[in-house]
Amino acid sequence: MADAQVHRLPDAAQVTDHARAISAELSWLAQVIDGRLKHFFAGTETEFALQSPPDLPPASALAQLIKRAKLSLEARLILALAIAPHVHSSILDPFFVKNTPIDRVFSQFGGIINENAFHPTAETALFLVAGSDPTQRIHAMHYFDVDNPLRQAAGLDLGTTSTTVFSATLHLPVHRVVALCEGSAPKPDFSPSFPAKRLKTGLEWDDLALPRDLQHNLGHIIAWLENREQILGDWGLSRQLGDGFKALFYGPPGTGKTLTASLLGKRTGLDVYRIDLSMVVSKYIGETEKNLGLVFDMAAEREWILFFDEADALFGNRTATTSSNDRYANQEVSYLLQRIEDCRSLVILATNLRGNIDDAFFRRFQMALGFTRPDPEQRHKIWSGLLARVPLADDVDVDKIAQEHALVGGSITNVVRHAAISALRRKSATVSAKDIRNAITSEMRKEGRTA
Repeated sequence: MADAQVHRLPDAAQVTDHARAISAELSWLAQVIDGRLKHFFAGTETEFALQSPPDLPPASALAQLIKRAKLSLEARLILALAIAPHVHSSILDPFFVKNTPIDRVFSQFGGIINENAFHPTAETALFLVAGSDPTQRIHAMHYFDVDNPLRQAAGLDLGTTSTTVFSATLHLPVHRVVALCEGSAPKPDFSPSFPAKRLKTGLEWDDLALPRDLQHNLGHIIAWLENREQILGDWGLSRQLGDGFKALFYGPPGTGKTLTASLLGKRTGLDVYRIDLSMVVSKYIGETEKNLGLVFDMAAEREWILFFDEADALFGNRTATTSSNDRYANQEVSYLLQRIEDCRSLVILATNLRGNIDDAFFRRFQMALGFTRPDPEQRHKIWSGLLARVPLADDVDVDKIAQEHALVGGSITNVVRHAAISALRRKSATVSAKDIRNAITSEMRKEGRTA
């Protein structure tokens, strides 16, 4: 996530509001740290009172989160503590103070120190909220329950730990921090720790050349995305239906499965992320939960459409476990299937062969859409769309080409590219019928066909 790119920045006034809110909240955190430490070292038995938090710009992302999640004063403090290492780590420097008699930091403060940095833990949060009082500390532990708004709405999590739960570091994903600081989270792209690629297309919905029944079924998916709140909320079907929608796209390569997924996102205004399951299952054995966990979490949080390509990798024989790799692979696949089942977003699985999908899992899809090779009319639409601005020689007959050559959309795209390059290599101002014929021959030879 360190190399995540910001897709767009909000206007300057909004950035100022978001930044001002974070700055004010961290200043308040610094005051609380100072007051709590003075109270601790004074050894007084008087009750410590948390300083009042600042009034934040109402339009800021932080103020909106606090209002939406109904965060208490203590919850706000813990969230600020989790933000501090990302934005203003020096605020935590007072925790470096040592217990002189034993020449070590105070265990009551929690925290992990490495590379001259203090990383706050749940123990640090408990100290700020409840001091050293065991009863108050036990009461404050509920802030780390999985259903607490700090976890559910703010995205706070606990890092891994080899000792106790509360010695785990406070973890706030980078995209959450960026969203709070700038008002819009970055749009991550493929990396070793984020095995998903955002799909984009310059085409429009009208460019799709698909059978009428398939277009009708795609309209059903769009209607779900546009009316989900009414169906689940107003009509009270959330318990029976669940939040997510699972669709299967099956059919030969090049028939438009990936393009359709991209256009579904463009039509509904949702980002679409593609995950190549064949690569994930084979290359990232033992890493799936860590790498794909973030993808699923962000999809649920930001309403992404997840497009799982090469879905056959999920449905092979998972019974034989002759090696540790086999056992890992089985665990990975089981994890993936469960996350797909539980995902609250639109999930699309794509496969070349319907028969590769186990019937038991097939029944879990809300919709299965079969993509077929285009008929002459659909091929004509694809050819016409691709060649709309290409200067063609007089001998090019698009109707005849569409009728005679049973190519899928992906292959037609390759042919047009090949023909355009051929024309330019011979310094021609137009693409000729011969350029297209030669390109078709080359494409069919690549597919192992001669006619």
